[in-house]
Amino acid sequence: MEGVRGGVVQGEGVRDRDRDWLDADDTQILPAPVRACYRELEGPVRLRSLHGGLLHQSFHVRAGAVEYVLQRVSDVFAPEIHQNIQAVTAHLVARGLRAPRLLPTRAGELVASLGDLGRWRLMEHLGGVSFEKIESSAQARSAGALVGRFHAALADFDRPLAPMGIPYRDTPLYLSALEQALARHTDHRLHAPMARLAAQVVAAFDAMGPPAPVRTRVIHGDLKLSNLLFEGERGAARARAFALVDFDTLMRGTLWMELGDAWRSWCNAAGEDTSTPRFDLEVFAASCEGFAAGYGGPLDADEVASLETAPERITLELCARFVTDALEERYFGWDADRFPTRGDHNALRAEGQWRLAEAARGTRARRRELLQRLA
Repeated sequence: MEGVRGGVVQGEGVRDRDRDWLDADDTQILPAPVRACYRELEGPVRLRSLHGGLLHQSFHVRAGAVEYVLQRVSDVFAPEIHQNIQAVTAHLVARGLRAPRLLPTRAGELVASLGDLGRWRLMEHLGGVSFEKIESSAQARSAGALVGRFHAALADFDRPLAPMGIPYRDTPLYLSALEQALARHTDHRLHAPMARLAAQVVAAFDAMGPPAPVRTRVIHGDLKLSNLLFEGERGAARARAFALVDFDTLMRGTLWMELGDAWRSWCNAAGEDTSTPRFDLEVFAASCEGFAAGYGGPLDADEVASLETAPERITLELCARFVTDALEERYFGWDADRFPTRGDHNALRAEGQWRLAEAARGTRARRRELLQRLA
């Protein structure tokens, strides 16, 4: 989903904090009705685009000496997600964690709904930096510890969460969509290789069997590394994670969904746009150690057992989605400079996720041993 980056590092590049700022008095840059909704946007305001997300249009805003994040929110999400965000971030802050709280409009609303101009929200800017990939065991350990603290802080959160408006973490639904896409697009130029890959995915799920029933928790839902903020871009500060961002996908789910997605992202330094991934056991071990320290107590035995296949399940789920999107030529993050069509981009991503799932499966015995530090 969309990341709200608090800082200046995206992947390997460093952005100068004094470059690319635009004057928000220009209504071609920021519509006047948006500014009028927020007291915080009165007076001189400068802003610049934040990059890295796929769904929202995001800006880093300076209003006097204070900085904010302003977003035009994608219409795919239900407006009620903002109630989820407000409730969870308030709970986290009350327990000593940092979180980007939403700032109300002049009318006291959590989001400004402006018709054809879209829905806009303003939130605190937390500072720090974000990265696209894990660069050290120390960074992985700190990331795991932050996620552990997040889950410990939300252990007593008992408010209901509204649906986010889109299906998410629903493997049976994704597999059904895959089956339908294969049936609809038999004449697609990629059908034969995607059908072979789909058969492998289904067989892998069948071999694992359904996930065992375990307790549900409030989960972040999208723990790619760029949704974690670190204290700085140099030295030891690069390995001190201090806040999670991007709470659009808050939901009640299982810990294997949460950590499976984190490990899928963190343990594959090659990223999604490659067919040659590698599952990094050192990163996995460090993140487990960090989670245990941050969580501060043992997990239930059945929850620990459910984590054994978590990386494979989530990676195969994403593989199924990419196969479907390849056949339907549907990928809004298409890199037209590298791939002739959306389908070709998705086909490569699907192949990469399949190979990552296979690599993760090959480490399962060792991961089972490492997971005991969570018990």
